[in-house]
Amino acid sequence: MTAVRDATVGDLPDVMNVLDGAVLRADAAAVRDHIGDDEVLVAVSTDGERVLGALVLSGHHIDAVAVRRRRRGQGIGSALVEAAAERCGRLTAEFDVDLRPFYEALGFTVEATDEPGRLWGERD
Repeated sequence: MTAVRDATVGDLPDVMNVLDGAVLRADAAAVRDHIGDDEVLVAVSTDGERVLGALVLSGHHIDAVAVRRRRRGQGIGSALVEAAAERCGRLTAEFDVDLRPFYEALGFTVEATDEPGRLWGERD
């Protein structure tokens, strides 16, 4: 099982590395602010030393969720979303169409947006 915890400012370089590796645009200063607001979760290795994935919230909205490439398909992203749901209850997310199966498997209701290739999801 993957351990999920609140990110610390010391985790910022690892969080940015994970987000950048997933080709997600994220501003380091904004992510640092989210860490200060307890809105960033990290999934860590069993020894707690390595950040395997990260999720950035803005209130109830998932701004970004990413997992290290070699660790994908192991339930890490799901664990991050479930931890966010436990914290927030209702969640929303906007994401690329190829992520639809991931969000639907986590109980999100998905609908199209006005932007081609993008979807909107909600989970209560």
